[in-house]
Amino acid sequence: MDIDEAVWAAQGWERLADGVGRRRLPGWDATTGLVVGERAVLLYDTGSTLAEGAAIRAQAEAVTGGRRVTHIALGHPHFDHVLGTAAFAGAEVFGAVGTEELLGSAHAREELYTDAVRQGVDARAAAEATEVLVAPRHTVTGEWTLDLGGRQVLLANLGPAHSGHDLVVCVPGEQEVVFCGDLVEESGEPQAGPDAVGARWPDALDRLLALCGEDALYVPGHGAVVDAAFVRRQRDELARRFEVS
Repeated sequence: MDIDEAVWAAQGWERLADGVGRRRLPGWDATTGLVVGERAVLLYDTGSTLAEGAAIRAQAEAVTGGRRVTHIALGHPHFDHVLGTAAFAGAEVFGAVGTEELLGSAHAREELYTDAVRQGVDARAAAEATEVLVAPRHTVTGEWTLDLGGRQVLLANLGPAHSGHDLVVCVPGEQEVVFCGDLVEESGEPQAGPDAVGARWPDALDRLLALCGEDALYVPGHGAVVDAAFVRRQRDELARRFEVS
């Protein structure tokens, strides 16, 4: 399903391919992505608060002519990527295996709240989002193909790397579009928090490149769209940083 570039732009989104776009969210420059099929609409990541999630929902509906988001893929369980999920009532939520247990725990909600507030999210907004935090109903161990109607997308669990639960979405087309989450970052040095597994991060990027190829558009979790050469350079920088081959 093609959507005119002007329609994407009117909502502050960047068109990447037929029926595929993304928005760089304010604050942390996190990416949210949209993939539109004939029967279903997939969103990649949901923002850092319920209000941000609601804004993304409204923008997605404006882009698609009033269609609702039916599927959500969570790139990894960090506050700026998951706290808006409850704004999408009825959506089927996917995450890397283990994300469901993590986001379903009181300890995880407390940690997400603390991290969000530490990073500047209003305490009340953080509390509201973590109280209704949505854990994935569908978990991806290896790869999972979703049929959105007229197009299939591939969800691939490539972690642990940036986090313990990294999920990418590959959208085939004339030029494949890959939503990488924070496996790839362009607007700053890749962040490695306490749940990062640095020794396995370069291998995850090797698998990403093998899966999606040299000609794909790689959409980082933060920053501008990059190519395979950028991903490879970042892979080598991470290998030096974490002292692995």
